[in-house]
Parts: sequence; C-alpha cells; structure tokens
Amino acid sequence: MIDRVYHLWLAGTLASQVGNAVLFFALGWAASAEGGTAAALVLTAVTLPRTLLMLLGGVAGDRLGARRVMIVCDALMVAVAVALGAVALAWGTPLPILVAAALVVGTVDAFYLPSSGSMPRRLVDDSRLSRAVALKQSGTQVVALVGGPIGGALVALGGFAVAAWFDAATFAVVLVVLVAIRPRYDVPPPPSQESVLQSARDGLRVAVRTPALGPALLLVAGAAGFILPTTTLLVPLLARDHGWTAATAGLVVGAQGAGLILATLVVARRGSAKRPGVASAAGLLLAAAGQAGLVAPGAALVAAVLVGVGSGVFVANLAPLLLGAAPRTHLARIQALVGVGQSAALVVTNNVLGMVAEVASAGAAVLWCAVALAACAAGGLVTPALRRLTLHQAEAAGR
Repeated sequence: MIDRVYHLWLAGTLASQVGNAVLFFALGWAASAEGGTAAALVLTAVTLPRTLLMLLGGVAGDRLGARRVMIVCDALMVAVAVALGAVALAWGTPLPILVAAALVVGTVDAFYLPSSGSMPRRLVDDSRLSRAVALKQSGTQVVALVGGPIGGALVALGGFAVAAWFDAATFAVVLVVLVAIRPRYDVPPPPSQESVLQSARDGLRVAVRTPALGPALLLVAGAAGFILPTTTLLVPLLARDHGWTAATAGLVVGAQGAGLILATLVVARRGSAKRPGVASAAGLLLAAAGQAGLVAPGAALVAAVLVGVGSGVFVANLAPLLLGAAPRTHLARIQALVGVGQSAALVVTNNVLGMVAEVASAGAAVLWCAVALAACAAGGLVTPALRRLTLHQAEAAGR
C-alpha cells in the first residue's frame, strides 16, 4: 500500500500541472494573435531556460533539499501568476509581456522539475517505487488530456487574467501540501565544498559510472525524440496529408493518451516487470509498430492506442529504474539529466522529422520515426547492463 503522504503530494502536484497546462494554453493563445512567429518565440522562451538551467536546478535540489527548492519555486509561481494576471487585466497581453512571462516560467521549471521528479523516491519505500511512479505518470497523462480544454474554457470565459489566477491558485494548493508533509525516505543534503559547476559535473560522473544509468538515460533521450513528436508533429502532418478534420486528429491523439493511461494504471496496480530494461525495450518495439500503423488511415486509431500502450510500458518500467539506481545524494541531478536529454533530443528530432515530411511526405517521416524507435529498442535489448538488470539490483546500487 502506497503511503497516504504520497497520495497527498501527488494530488497537489497534479493540481499544479493542471494550472501550468492552463497557463501554457493561455500564453500560446495570446501569442497566436501576433502570428506564428510570435507563438513560436513564446514557446521557445519557456523551453530555452528550462533546458539550459536544468542541471543547475538538479544541483540545487540535491544541495539545498528538494522540498525546500520546490517550496521556493511554488511561492515564486504564485506571485508571478498573480502579478501576470493583474498586468494582463490592466494592459492586455503585448508580446514583450508574454515573452518575459514565458522566460520566468521556464526558469522556475528548470529548478522545480528535477526536485519534483525525485520526490517519489523521497516519499515512498523502494519496494513500492514502481507503482508510485506509474500512478504519477498516469495522472500526468490525464492532466495532458484535460489541461488544454480547461485552459480554453477559462480563457473563453474570463480571458488571460483568469487563466493566470487559476494557475496561481493551483500552485498555492501544492505549496500548502509541501509545507505540511515531510519526506520519510529523504536524506539530509551532504555538506559540500564543491562549486555549483563541480556538483553538476559530479552528477554527470555518477550517471556514467553507475551501472545501467548511462544506457538508461540514452534510451530515455531516444524514446523522447521519437515518441513525443507523434502527437505534436506527426499526427497533425498526417492529418493534413490524409484530409482528416481537426476533430479526427484530436481523436487519434486522444487514443494514444488512453493507451498510455491504461498501461501505466496496470503497472501501478501490479508493479513493474522483474527485468524493467527488457520490458522497456519491448514497450518501445510496440510503440514503433504502432507508429508504422499510423500511415494506414483505416488503422490509425488502433495504431495510436498501440503507441500509447508501448509508451506507457516503457515509462512505467524505466522511470522507477532511473530513480532506483540513482544514489540518494544525486536524485535531483539525475532527474535533471533526464529532462535535459529529452529536451535536447526533441530539438534535433522535431527539426529532422519536419524536414523529412517536407522533402518526402508525412508518412515517410512517420516510418523513419518508427524505424529509429525500433533501433532504440534493439539497442536497449543488446545492452547487457539494461537487459540483465533487475529493479532490486537498481535499488541496491542507489542506496
């Protein structure tokens, strides 16, 4: 049975994720009124500081304490969102204000996300870690499905200011939760004379030297680069090539989300596989098969479900392995490396797949993506450190 404190923290965290999803929708919607270039600039203003500063955010979480860092970030987000709503009410949403807000949000995320990602291991006994992580992933996917519609409704009813104040309210909820709880399995931050950059390099050293951590991080980057573009890039491109309506494209995206939720809920109920590295690679192979099926219009819904199930199997098995194998003194830094790897991979693959779609076709880009994802899965299966590793061995390495 997962501790009640974890459920309390998870409820607060998911509430803040809904608030963030609403704010991101509001930022994108307001920026889109200035044109596509302006919208891209605002999205980049969120992503860029998040990518550049996330390793420093991981260092802060490990050296100052993850809970303390999150409390400070939550308090900042409450203040920023309240002020942003007031500014929007008084002066509207000119592009400079939107870009400045996006930069602040991205910077706060860079420090918040590594600490938040490490919290399951600080709140839950190692024997229940896989169930706790799977439950978090399924909740996050539900937020991804409902966040946009909620944001659209709030912006339509009350405008940008209401969306910003809603975000502030959700961060106030998780702030109260964090002040109230105490992580049962946390360790005090060790005293260190290292500089921030030395601590960041130490995180990289640990990732390389800890068995299976390095290959697992590479596998996460590969999966992110070839799974995440499915909903954001490939399905919209396929929809235009096949003449689908926006509603049909949304149904395909929803089918992938439903498959992911189903898979992670099953793992949350039963626990991860005895050999999570093998199960993760199998999940990638299933997702690759689903991606290949997307090019057949009549099979797109079923194929999207397969992509989602495969993605869920991958995440629900590999995420606990990454958390379990990381030393408790480096939890936030390892989570930061996960985030940086995902962001860096997306920067490359989104552009490459977009060029393939433009030069050849959307179907060709999807098939290239499926082949690359299958290659990632094969790489995981032939890597002894991942193929032979059990979750128990990973947890023992991380103690």
